Amino acid sequence: MLDLPNRLRRLASLMALTSVLDTVPPTWAEEALGIQPLLRLNLSDLQAQLLPDIQLLIEPAAIERFLTFMDGLPPDWAEVYGQGHHDPELDERLFKLNRERDTQRQHDHAVHGRIAFLWSGELSAFDPETGGFRIALGPKFILTSWGVVRFKFEDIPGNLIAVAPADQREALKATIEQGRLVEIDVVMAGSLIPDESIVYDFSHEEEGMGLIMPVIRVDQLLYLISPQPF
Repeated sequence: MLDLPNRLRRLASLMALTSVLDTVPPTWAEEALGIQPLLRLNLSDLQAQLLPDIQLLIEPAAIERFLTFMDGLPPDWAEVYGQGHHDPELDERLFKLNRERDTQRQHDHAVHGRIAFLWSGELSAFDPETGGFRIALGPKFILTSWGVVRFKFEDIPGNLIAVAPADQREALKATIEQGRLVEIDVVMAGSLIPDESIVYDFSHEEEGMGLIMPVIRVDQLLYLISPQPF
Protein backbone atom coordinates (compact mmCIF):
# COMPACT_ATOMS: atom_id res chain seq x y z
CA MET A 1 0.00 0.00 0.00
CA LEU A 2 1.28 3.52 -0.86
CA ASP A 3 2.07 5.70 2.14
CA LEU A 4 0.25 9.01 2.43
CA PRO A 5 2.94 11.29 0.89
CA ASN A 6 3.26 9.00 -2.14
CA ARG A 7 -0.53 8.83 -2.50
CA LEU A 8 -0.74 12.61 -2.34
CA ARG A 9 2.02 12.99 -4.93
CA ARG A 10 0.28 10.48 -7.21
CA LEU A 11 -3.06 12.28 -6.79
CA ALA A 12 -1.40 15.61 -7.62
CA SER A 13 0.14 14.08 -10.76
CA LEU A 14 -3.22 12.73 -11.89
CA MET A 15 -4.87 16.10 -11.28
CA ALA A 16 -2.13 17.83 -13.27
CA LEU A 17 -2.56 15.33 -16.14
CA THR A 18 -6.32 15.87 -16.12
CA SER A 19 -5.76 19.61 -16.27
CA VAL A 20 -3.46 19.22 -19.28
CA LEU A 21 -5.91 16.95 -21.10
CA ASP A 22 -8.74 19.42 -20.50
CA THR A 23 -6.74 22.10 -22.33
CA VAL A 24 -5.80 19.98 -25.37
CA PRO A 25 -7.32 21.64 -28.44
CA PRO A 26 -9.84 19.56 -30.42
CA THR A 27 -7.64 19.63 -33.52
CA TRP A 28 -6.37 16.08 -32.88
CA ALA A 29 -9.86 14.64 -33.32
CA GLU A 30 -10.48 16.85 -36.35
CA GLU A 31 -7.21 15.76 -37.96
CA ALA A 32 -8.09 12.10 -37.34
CA LEU A 33 -11.43 12.68 -39.08
CA GLY A 34 -9.61 13.98 -42.16
CA ILE A 35 -7.23 10.99 -42.50
CA GLN A 36 -9.18 8.08 -43.91
CA PRO A 37 -8.50 5.02 -46.11
CA LEU A 38 -9.00 5.28 -49.86
CA LEU A 39 -11.73 2.78 -50.75
CA ARG A 40 -12.00 1.26 -54.24
CA LEU A 41 -15.77 1.34 -54.41
CA ASN A 42 -18.56 2.23 -56.82
CA LEU A 43 -21.09 4.81 -55.68
CA SER A 44 -23.81 2.21 -56.21
CA ASP A 45 -22.25 0.21 -53.35
CA LEU A 46 -21.91 3.18 -51.03
CA GLN A 47 -25.02 2.67 -48.91
CA ALA A 48 -23.60 -0.57 -47.48
CA GLN A 49 -20.65 1.41 -46.08
CA LEU A 50 -22.92 3.78 -44.14
CA LEU A 51 -24.84 3.29 -40.93
CA PRO A 52 -28.50 2.31 -41.50
CA ASP A 53 -29.80 5.62 -40.13
CA ILE A 54 -27.93 7.73 -42.70
CA GLN A 55 -29.98 9.05 -45.63
CA LEU A 56 -27.89 9.10 -48.82
CA LEU A 57 -28.51 12.24 -50.88
CA ILE A 58 -26.60 12.02 -54.13
CA GLU A 59 -29.36 11.58 -56.73
CA PRO A 60 -31.75 14.43 -57.68
CA ALA A 61 -34.85 12.35 -56.84
CA ALA A 62 -33.59 11.52 -53.34
CA ILE A 63 -32.69 15.17 -52.72
CA GLU A 64 -36.13 16.31 -53.90
CA ARG A 65 -37.84 13.87 -51.52
CA PHE A 66 -35.67 15.15 -48.69
CA LEU A 67 -36.47 18.80 -49.45
CA THR A 68 -40.19 18.05 -49.76
CA PHE A 69 -40.15 16.32 -46.38
CA MET A 70 -38.24 19.20 -44.80
CA ASP A 71 -39.92 22.24 -46.37
CA GLY A 72 -43.01 21.07 -48.27
CA LEU A 73 -42.76 23.06 -51.51
CA PRO A 74 -40.05 25.00 -53.33
CA PRO A 75 -40.12 28.79 -52.94
CA ASP A 76 -41.75 30.93 -55.59
CA TRP A 77 -38.36 31.85 -57.01
CA ALA A 78 -39.72 34.38 -59.51
CA GLU A 79 -41.53 36.28 -56.77
CA VAL A 80 -38.48 36.30 -54.49
CA TYR A 81 -36.13 37.29 -57.32
CA GLY A 82 -38.22 40.24 -58.46
CA GLN A 83 -36.03 42.52 -60.56
CA GLY A 84 -32.94 40.43 -59.89
CA HIS A 85 -29.61 41.20 -58.23
CA HIS A 86 -30.12 44.94 -58.72
CA ASP A 87 -33.47 44.87 -56.89
CA PRO A 88 -32.93 46.72 -53.57
CA GLU A 89 -35.57 44.53 -51.86
CA LEU A 90 -34.03 41.19 -52.92
CA ASP A 91 -31.88 40.70 -49.84
CA GLU A 92 -34.80 41.46 -47.56
CA ARG A 93 -37.04 38.94 -49.35
CA LEU A 94 -34.34 36.27 -49.14
CA PHE A 95 -33.82 37.01 -45.45
CA LYS A 96 -37.55 36.70 -44.81
CA LEU A 97 -37.76 33.44 -46.78
CA ASN A 98 -34.88 31.90 -44.83
CA ARG A 99 -36.15 33.01 -41.42
CA GLU A 100 -39.65 31.72 -42.10
CA ARG A 101 -38.42 28.33 -43.23
CA ASP A 102 -35.90 28.06 -40.37
CA THR A 103 -38.72 28.72 -37.90
CA GLN A 104 -41.16 26.22 -39.37
CA ARG A 105 -38.63 23.38 -39.32
CA GLN A 106 -37.07 24.13 -35.91
CA HIS A 107 -38.83 21.26 -34.15
CA ASP A 108 -38.84 18.86 -37.08
CA HIS A 109 -37.16 15.60 -36.08
CA ALA A 110 -35.60 15.43 -39.56
CA VAL A 111 -33.28 18.29 -38.62
CA HIS A 112 -31.67 15.93 -36.13
CA GLY A 113 -31.33 13.00 -38.54
CA ARG A 114 -28.11 12.13 -40.37
CA ILE A 115 -27.51 12.48 -44.08
CA ALA A 116 -24.63 11.86 -46.49
CA PHE A 117 -23.69 13.83 -49.60
CA LEU A 118 -20.83 14.14 -52.08
CA TRP A 119 -18.12 16.62 -52.93
CA SER A 120 -15.57 16.13 -55.69
CA GLY A 121 -11.99 15.36 -54.77
CA GLU A 122 -8.63 15.14 -56.49
CA LEU A 123 -5.52 13.44 -55.11
CA SER A 124 -2.42 15.60 -55.01
CA ALA A 125 0.90 15.50 -53.14
CA PHE A 126 1.97 12.35 -51.32
CA ASP A 127 2.37 12.70 -47.56
CA PRO A 128 5.15 10.36 -46.32
CA GLU A 129 4.15 10.74 -42.67
CA THR A 130 0.69 9.22 -43.16
CA GLY A 131 1.35 7.24 -46.33
CA GLY A 132 -1.55 9.02 -47.97
CA PHE A 133 -2.37 11.65 -50.57
CA ARG A 134 -3.61 15.14 -49.89
CA ILE A 135 -7.04 15.96 -51.30
CA ALA A 136 -8.18 19.06 -53.15
CA LEU A 137 -11.93 19.57 -52.66
CA GLY A 138 -14.63 21.03 -54.88
CA PRO A 139 -18.43 21.24 -54.47
CA LYS A 140 -20.98 19.43 -56.59
CA PHE A 141 -23.94 21.36 -58.03
CA ILE A 142 -26.98 19.13 -58.49
CA LEU A 143 -29.89 20.29 -60.63
CA THR A 144 -33.27 19.38 -59.15
CA SER A 145 -36.88 20.48 -59.65
CA TRP A 146 -36.40 22.76 -56.63
CA GLY A 147 -33.36 24.51 -58.08
CA VAL A 148 -29.63 23.87 -57.88
CA VAL A 149 -28.53 22.10 -54.69
CA ARG A 150 -25.07 22.63 -53.23
CA PHE A 151 -24.32 21.00 -49.91
CA LYS A 152 -22.24 22.99 -47.42
CA PHE A 153 -20.35 21.66 -44.42
CA GLU A 154 -18.90 22.60 -41.06
CA ASP A 155 -16.30 21.03 -38.80
CA ILE A 156 -13.95 19.23 -41.18
CA PRO A 157 -10.19 19.75 -41.02
CA GLY A 158 -8.46 21.75 -43.71
CA ASN A 159 -5.97 18.96 -44.36
CA LEU A 160 -7.69 15.91 -45.86
CA ILE A 161 -5.59 12.82 -46.59
CA ALA A 162 -6.61 9.59 -48.34
CA VAL A 163 -4.45 6.64 -47.29
CA ALA A 164 -4.13 4.19 -50.19
CA PRO A 165 -3.37 0.49 -49.69
CA ALA A 166 0.36 -0.22 -49.87
CA ASP A 167 0.02 -2.27 -53.06
CA GLN A 168 -1.61 0.69 -54.88
CA ARG A 169 0.49 3.53 -53.47
CA GLU A 170 3.31 3.52 -56.01
CA ALA A 171 0.96 3.32 -58.99
CA LEU A 172 -0.98 6.32 -57.67
CA LYS A 173 2.22 8.28 -57.02
CA ALA A 174 3.42 7.58 -60.57
CA THR A 175 0.06 8.65 -62.04
CA ILE A 176 0.12 11.95 -60.15
CA GLU A 177 3.77 12.61 -60.99
CA GLN A 178 2.89 12.20 -64.68
CA GLY A 179 0.46 15.09 -64.29
CA ARG A 180 -2.64 12.94 -64.73
CA LEU A 181 -5.75 13.67 -62.66
CA VAL A 182 -6.78 11.14 -60.03
CA GLU A 183 -10.37 12.00 -59.16
CA ILE A 184 -12.19 10.64 -56.14
CA ASP A 185 -15.56 11.10 -54.45
CA VAL A 186 -15.52 12.57 -50.95
CA VAL A 187 -18.52 11.36 -48.98
CA MET A 188 -19.49 13.52 -46.01
CA ALA A 189 -22.00 12.40 -43.41
CA GLY A 190 -23.45 14.26 -40.46
CA SER A 191 -26.40 16.24 -39.15
CA LEU A 192 -28.06 19.43 -40.29
CA ILE A 193 -27.17 22.61 -38.38
CA PRO A 194 -30.35 23.16 -36.32
CA ASP A 195 -30.62 26.96 -36.47
CA GLU A 196 -29.81 27.35 -40.16
CA SER A 197 -30.19 23.92 -41.68
CA ILE A 198 -31.08 24.92 -45.25
CA VAL A 199 -30.10 28.22 -46.85
CA TYR A 200 -31.98 29.61 -49.85
CA ASP A 201 -30.20 31.94 -52.27
CA PHE A 202 -29.72 32.53 -55.99
CA SER A 203 -27.07 31.17 -58.31
CA HIS A 204 -24.35 33.55 -59.44
CA GLU A 205 -23.93 31.50 -62.61
CA GLU A 206 -27.47 31.50 -63.99
CA GLU A 207 -29.84 34.46 -63.77
CA GLY A 208 -32.84 33.76 -61.52
CA MET A 209 -31.86 30.15 -60.75
CA GLY A 210 -32.66 29.21 -57.14
CA LEU A 211 -29.79 27.84 -55.07
CA ILE A 212 -30.47 25.57 -52.06
CA MET A 213 -27.70 24.87 -49.58
CA PRO A 214 -28.25 22.32 -46.79
CA VAL A 215 -25.64 22.99 -44.10
CA ILE A 216 -24.20 19.89 -42.42
CA ARG A 217 -22.04 19.42 -39.34
CA VAL A 218 -19.84 16.58 -40.61
CA ASP A 219 -18.79 13.71 -38.35
CA GLN A 220 -17.81 11.04 -40.91
CA LEU A 221 -15.75 11.09 -44.11
CA LEU A 222 -15.26 8.41 -46.76
CA TYR A 223 -12.92 8.62 -49.75
CA LEU A 224 -13.93 6.57 -52.77
CA ILE A 225 -12.02 5.82 -55.96
CA SER A 226 -13.37 3.87 -58.92
CA PRO A 227 -12.48 0.14 -58.87
CA GLN A 228 -11.29 0.57 -62.48
CA PRO A 229 -7.47 0.73 -62.90
CA PHE A 230 -6.00 4.20 -62.87
